[in-house]
Amino acid sequence: MVVAILASKGKCERASIDEVYLDLTNAAKEMFLQAPPDSPQLIFVEAAKSNILGLTSDDNEKEKNVRTWLCRADADYQDKLLACGAIIVAQLRVRVLEETQFTCSAGIAHNKMLAKLVSGMHKPAQQTVVPSSSVQDFLTSLPVKKMKQLGGKLGSSLQDDLGVETIGDLLSFSEEKFQELYGVNTGTWLWKIARGISGEEVEDRLLPKSHGCGKTFPGPKALNNNTSVKGWLDQLCEELSERIQSDLNQNKRIAQTLTLHARASKENERDSMKKFPSKSCPLRYGTGKIQEDAMKLFESGLHDFLDSQNTGWSITSLSVTASKIFDIPSGTSSILRYIKGPSSAASPAIPESSSLPEDPSPDNNVHVTPIHEEQCEPSFFKNEDSSSYSAISAKQCPSNDEKRMSKKSEVKGTSSILKFLSRGQSALHEKRKSDALICSHQGPGSSSEPNKAEEQDKAAEAVDRNNISTGGDQSAGNTWMFNVEDIDPAVVEELPPEIQREIKGWIHPSKHLTTKRRGSTISSYFPPARG
Repeated sequence: MVVAILASKGKCERASIDEVYLDLTNAAKEMFLQAPPDSPQLIFVEAAKSNILGLTSDDNEKEKNVRTWLCRADADYQDKLLACGAIIVAQLRVRVLEETQFTCSAGIAHNKMLAKLVSGMHKPAQQTVVPSSSVQDFLTSLPVKKMKQLGGKLGSSLQDDLGVETIGDLLSFSEEKFQELYGVNTGTWLWKIARGISGEEVEDRLLPKSHGCGKTFPGPKALNNNTSVKGWLDQLCEELSERIQSDLNQNKRIAQTLTLHARASKENERDSMKKFPSKSCPLRYGTGKIQEDAMKLFESGLHDFLDSQNTGWSITSLSVTASKIFDIPSGTSSILRYIKGPSSAASPAIPESSSLPEDPSPDNNVHVTPIHEEQCEPSFFKNEDSSSYSAISAKQCPSNDEKRMSKKSEVKGTSSILKFLSRGQSALHEKRKSDALICSHQGPGSSSEPNKAEEQDKAAEAVDRNNISTGGDQSAGNTWMFNVEDIDPAVVEELPPEIQREIKGWIHPSKHLTTKRRGSTISSYFPPARG
């Protein structure tokens, strides 16, 4: 509901469960042409409460000065659009409050980067505007770690190698110097963000790029043992699991990476500059699996943080994030949904239970970008999806009276993954042999006597990469498809060796089918010994 209201005025990008970006360029231009703010007395009341960077005044004169600034006749075109954007955002925030009872904080600037930086400056339920003339003063004293993409290794490198502490310090270095140290794309990006330039556009996307849950433990509430950490991690992981499962069920999207973040300090080293390292691993669906993996990530991070020192520690912040979320192509499904153990009651690898997503938090950040400047982003911003999807099919073998297929694929081993696939129908029967898997459909009066084995040998199981049908009546055309990229290697490794080989054969099939017919081996010419 909140996002729907905000998206009514322009392109909307859902950044997280409680954070969106809006591109109000067109809406601001329309207001400027049809009803520009030209009278301070007629300014929308909530807009008059805006915090405008660089506008100095005491509390008694603040609202009056804001009204005057929003109606300036001598402002340049971009700041006039910015004033229109501030009024539109104020109207949206009031509407959200009236219709949902939620409050919103907002940042209004000429690009996403600046809007994000100021969105939380005057919480709760307020908005901050960044005029063009105030950009450089604002960035001069901004700690380098506060800038998006500079909170990790790149920011630490700037501090350690160049002695950079604030964004303003970046102005001391040329674009060529940054390119020499960090590459062409990243070097240019660093040079531009020091000047408040960013061309990253708002993407028209109403679904978040990631899901995250976190909790802070200030002062005496800090966690100082594994038991308390595990208790909180389990709660956070349970909430995260509900969100990604809801996203999967409702939007057909699947997350691929689980990341753990934490803030920590060592005993008697409160001023230590070493940060608790973030840790990531492939995400496995299911609350228990997420909880297990998150605890392993914490233990790994704690080991690196303590650096083999036998000392006390305390955790002041914990969060888990599910990222790299991709749409599941229409008509496809993960093969893991069909893999069951010996008991037919086994649940699918991806749980089918769902839960409704939580309401947005009471203080939602709305980042508004009325104007876009030239494109500028580091190479690691780009996320190109080059994954390809394949389909695999295993056709039900025909009955003995039907036409035999001319080719067959021989599956080595004592078992096959096909025995684990089920669509709730009993029409497909399997026969295990030492050198091949024979799928048979025995009609009334059929026999399993030795003289029938030769006929069954001629029945074929076809496996190709384009289409598989399995189970049920062949004429019904029941098929299942799966995305090869969705197969979890960790799950495959838990299967029997012969099953692993078969899955790998599906993903990387041999160039030539192995065929076998009577007479192809010397043993075919000798009758069996008689007793």
